[in-house]
Amino acid sequence: MKNKQAEMVKRMSDKELLNHLYVSQLLFFLVAVVLAFFLFEGWNEFLLLLEWDIQEIFIIGSFVGIAVVLIDLILMKYVPRHLMDDGGINEKMFQKRSVIHIVGLALLISSVEELLFRGVIQTHFGIWIASIIFAIMHIRYLHKWLLLISVILLSFLLGYLYEWTGNLLVTIWAHFIIDVLLALKIRSEYIKKIDNGEVSEEYEKRDE
Repeated sequence: MKNKQAEMVKRMSDKELLNHLYVSQLLFFLVAVVLAFFLFEGWNEFLLLLEWDIQEIFIIGSFVGIAVVLIDLILMKYVPRHLMDDGGINEKMFQKRSVIHIVGLALLISSVEELLFRGVIQTHFGIWIASIIFAIMHIRYLHKWLLLISVILLSFLLGYLYEWTGNLLVTIWAHFIIDVLLALKIRSEYIKKIDNGEVSEEYEKRDE
C-alpha cells in the first residue's frame, strides 16, 4: 500500500506527472475560490490579507524560506536516504525541467496552496485544521514518519508566520523560496549525474 503511489509515479511519463500537478493545483484553486466566496464577507475582506510590504515579504519571507532549505539539506546529508525518499516524485517532477519552468511551477504551487491552506482554511478554521489538512494532502508522506513530521512542522511554521505578519504574501514568498531552491537542487544533481556519465539519457535543455 505504502509503495503504491511510488509505483504509479514510475509508470507515469513526465508529461502525465506534470498534467497531474496542474490538475491538482487547479482543483485546489477552485476549492479556495468557492470557500472564499462563502466564508469572506466580500472580496475586499480577502484582499486585506495581501499586503505589499517589501520588508516583510522579501526579508522575513526569504529568511524563513532559506532557513527551512538549510535544515532540509542537513537532513538529506545526515539522515538515511530511505527516510527522506518520497518515492521519486520530486525528482521526476523537477530534474528535467528548465529553470524558467521550475520557477513557474514553484510560483504556482506556493500561491495556490497558501491561498487555500493559509488564506482560506487557517483564517476561518485555525492553524491546527489547516496544518492537518495540508499534511493529509501530501499523501505520499503519510507512510514516511520523518517526511510526515517535516511537512507538519513546515505547515505550522508557515501558519505561525501568517499569524505573525497577517500577510499572505509573506507565506507565499517563503513557500516559493523553499520549493524553487529544492527543485533547482534536484535539477543540478541530475545534470551532474549526466556530466559524470551516471545517467545514460541525454539531458534536454528544453522541457520534454
